[in-house]
Amino acid sequence: MKTNITICLGSSCFSRGNNKNLEIVKEFISTRGLDTEITFKGQLCSENCFQGPILIINGKTFSEVSKSKLIDILEKELNNHE
Repeated sequence: MKTNITICLGSSCFSRGNNKNLEIVKEFISTRGLDTEITFKGQLCSENCFQGPILIINGKTFSEVSKSKLIDILEKELNNHE
C-alpha cells in the first residue's frame, strides 16, 4: 500500500517553511529509492494556516513542521519502507 504525503503550498505555509520542506521531502524520497512506494503531492491550502507549515502523511496532520522536525517525522512515519 502506497504512503500518501501531502504538503500544504498555500501562501502562509509556503512562506513559513514549506518552500524548503518541499525540496527536503523530494530529496528524502529520492535518495531512499521510495519513488514507487510514496505518492507525494501539494495542495493549495490545508485550512490550518495558523499552525503552518503543514504536512499530512496518510491523513495524519503535522503542524509547525520546521526543517529540523521534518526529517524526524519522515523517518518515523516511513520507517516501514526502508
